[in-house]
Amino acid sequence: MPRFSVIVPAYKVQAYLAECLTSVLEQSYPELELIAVDDCSPDACGALIDEFAARDARVRPLHLPENAGLGPARNAGLEQARGDYVLFLDGDDTLAPDALQDIADRLAATGGPDVLVFDYARTYWTGRTVRNRLSGLLTEEGPAPFRLDDRPGLLSLLMVVWNKAYRREFVEREGFTFPPGYYEDTPWTFPVLLTAGTIATLDRVCVHYRQRRQGSILGSTSRRHFDVFDQYDRVFAHLDAHPGLDRWRPVLFGRMVDHLATVFARRGRLPRGSHGEFLRLARDHYRRHRTPGAPLRPRHLLVRFGAHRTFRLLSLASRLVHGTRRLAAGAGRRAAGVALRAHYRLQSRLPLRDDRAVFATAEGGYTCNPAALESAFRRLFPRIRTAWIARPEHRHTVPAATRRLRPGTAAYWTALARSRYLVHNADFGPEVVKRRGQILVQTRRGTPLKRMGLDLRDRPAAARDTDLARMLRSADTWDYVVSGNRHSSLVWERVFPSRFTTLEYGLPRNDVFARATSADVTRLRETLGIPADAVAVLYAPTGRDYHRGPRPGLDLERFLSRLGPRFVLLTRAHPAYGEPLTRATGGRLIDVSGRTSVESVCLAADALITDFSSLMVDYANLDRPIVVYADDWEAYEAARGTCFDVRSFPPGAVAHSEDELIDIFTTGHWCGSRSARLRAAFRERFCPCDDGRAAERIARRVVLGESAVLPSVIPPSGRHPVPSATAPPTPVAPAAVPAPAGAVPAAGRL
Repeated sequence: MPRFSVIVPAYKVQAYLAECLTSVLEQSYPELELIAVDDCSPDACGALIDEFAARDARVRPLHLPENAGLGPARNAGLEQARGDYVLFLDGDDTLAPDALQDIADRLAATGGPDVLVFDYARTYWTGRTVRNRLSGLLTEEGPAPFRLDDRPGLLSLLMVVWNKAYRREFVEREGFTFPPGYYEDTPWTFPVLLTAGTIATLDRVCVHYRQRRQGSILGSTSRRHFDVFDQYDRVFAHLDAHPGLDRWRPVLFGRMVDHLATVFARRGRLPRGSHGEFLRLARDHYRRHRTPGAPLRPRHLLVRFGAHRTFRLLSLASRLVHGTRRLAAGAGRRAAGVALRAHYRLQSRLPLRDDRAVFATAEGGYTCNPAALESAFRRLFPRIRTAWIARPEHRHTVPAATRRLRPGTAAYWTALARSRYLVHNADFGPEVVKRRGQILVQTRRGTPLKRMGLDLRDRPAAARDTDLARMLRSADTWDYVVSGNRHSSLVWERVFPSRFTTLEYGLPRNDVFARATSADVTRLRETLGIPADAVAVLYAPTGRDYHRGPRPGLDLERFLSRLGPRFVLLTRAHPAYGEPLTRATGGRLIDVSGRTSVESVCLAADALITDFSSLMVDYANLDRPIVVYADDWEAYEAARGTCFDVRSFPPGAVAHSEDELIDIFTTGHWCGSRSARLRAAFRERFCPCDDGRAAERIARRVVLGESAVLPSVIPPSGRHPVPSATAPPTPVAPAAVPAPAGAVPAAGRL
């Protein structure tokens, strides 16, 4: 049984059908069946489908005896589907490369939800491609899977069937089918989302939605646009049959009225002379389905009263005003900016609030050291009200007990002007002026292994986007800088020469490593799709100033094949890139670049491969094997440089080439006794304070001052971090993997 059934109805799309079918069959994920439905098309669609079926056994042709329409054609394909999940694709659209692989990975990571919603991009005949402007609603951050109540914003997406994957058992159990007529997606999509017990999202463009030069069928003039009324009757009939969904009536009523107004107002849709009739029917539907609490907008009043001529006059006036508004928009934004700056200056003259604290990260989501500190503030000092600065796409990652602040709003500027405590891992921005009495805590983002601050003065490639003077002015506002070890303290005070106080108390984000349990590790591995008996190796290289995108420093497939079937490779690109190391994920190769919490990935991994990333210091707290892969040491040192040569004091084995790296794993040196001794020395030097109470020590010191009584530090030798889930495998005999000519044995690198 295939994993996916992709259903493609075809009618008068012969110019695009071959590209559509090819985009499915050339997917890197092969476990699929392609059900191509010839809806009695008068052109060559049927012949094209048969040609593809003759070449590829995964194509299942289906020829309808007469033209049934898009909805019934999809139903015919659905009856033949055998896959675990069903996807629908229109005959003139295409799947993006590797889309099915990404969908399969996300389904596995979220436990097989009823519905997975993914993104799309409009592709124009000119070659221009524009991503869905509401893509922020598809963020993968936060709990998953979820119900629609947790993410109601999904109802704002384009109501189409082809931006989702549906669990076939769920569809069959609920009896979902497509009706005939135009706008057939409406009575399918709304009930499916409302009924689904589990939903997940994939923040990835999986479908290219073709925008034809002459427009789509919905842009043609026809009385079939009147079908929209029957379709919404079906939506509300579904609500009538499921009383538990009544809470959604106001939302669906608002969507219906907006939709009816859009159909009416779009030029060329309704035949001449039918507009009055359409508006009268719209008025009847308004009265029939009206629900208390539904939103009320000006266009809703026009539909409610059926004011045809008034609507036309207002539409003309709206078009005349639209041009004026565009001219005034820029001036309006500037005026709003002036007003907000004036508001900020006014708030800055008012007294500080000792019971307020604001937290933020450069990443935007609730993560890193500020997140751990925010949690500690709430736990230890409940009198202090905390707030987190989050853009809309990150709001759901913030705990319910924490106030959310949207950047640029009046509340945002008020909080920054009046709060006693400000916490960030980067910079609040030049517009924020620190007041006398405010306490600013700079947490940074790990242990500095690569060069930072003033050390970049002779590194133009790394410092090309850095305003060193601005950076130093920002450092002058810091009261405290969080440090995890003596090395960090010395570096921060040297490269940011200001009068801050260094809090060498440990890194708050690493507290989770001391508190995690074996049950947590098991749960995280299941979430990532790691088999219970597999050895999971996390490969996480740092960013390169001389590469525009993420650069896998090794052949991932070759590496896995040489290690053997028990190994699984987790790949994580540096967050600055915003894209994964590889699209070819699934099975034993799992990309985890999209996971907000790197700590959770570390807990799931049995070993780490990295280069010059500070992640090695965080991971060392788990006392699990670490291998340094420095294949481009000279280039990195010339472009960015490091604070010390990690090769001279490594946390484990060191490899300078892919063959050396493979040799380290196949011979067992990655988890040998010498590697363990190196790791112990590394932990003593770089993890002296990460005992699980770093956030508490910092919070008490910041709030209570020098008189605070701080928890004593448990030394690394007295800690008992949660063990990895899998014991190391028996090493392969060295002779089975010959070293390349002239290579230095891996054991000699220890």
